[in-house]
Amino acid sequence: MSKLFSAKTREVFLGPLNKNNPVTVQVLGICSALAVTAKLEPSLVMGLSVIVIVAMANVIISLIRNTIPNRIRIIVQLVVVAALVTVVSEFLKAFAYDVSVQLSVYIGLIITNCILMGRLEAFAMSNKPWESFIDGIGNGIGYAWILVVVGFFRELLGSGTLLDYQVIPKAFYEMGYVNNGLMMMPPMALILVAVIIWVQRAKNKDLQEDK
Repeated sequence: MSKLFSAKTREVFLGPLNKNNPVTVQVLGICSALAVTAKLEPSLVMGLSVIVIVAMANVIISLIRNTIPNRIRIIVQLVVVAALVTVVSEFLKAFAYDVSVQLSVYIGLIITNCILMGRLEAFAMSNKPWESFIDGIGNGIGYAWILVVVGFFRELLGSGTLLDYQVIPKAFYEMGYVNNGLMMMPPMALILVAVIIWVQRAKNKDLQEDK
């Protein structure tokens, strides 16, 4: 049991949440962060989808890594990812159709997500299934929490709602409050991600570049 939760395993899990975050440090997965975060719900669903797909793909590739010919390893990785993305996409269409429509092509584009392919190539191909699973969960959560934070502020300030429930009281609007339309535009997502990067680097000296 101690090996399952060793210091190395904890580092693999915790690293992507902060000091090695795939979005704010490795600057991967930015496109979906801009495209699906106008509302909190699609941000949550996209984040959960990536967590599941990265974790499962990591485990599968780790299990078969010693049998994959080096020349076709990328093709095998893509086939595994495409199968998992298809399952997740069909699941969303069956049980969360409205969110599936909002996410549009971006669920399918998880196949080419740099975070996913990077973890398969850099970690799952050279580590055991348990470590690969933890790495997938960690990187998935690291990606998801950025989307959730951005989606939270964009929906709250742009629509006055959260998960389509009215949060800002009507009295505020009667007093002259107006939703910030800029929040609903993709450039604002980039600005919010930049603010998160700034705060993160300000708090972590290891991420600050030497002058």
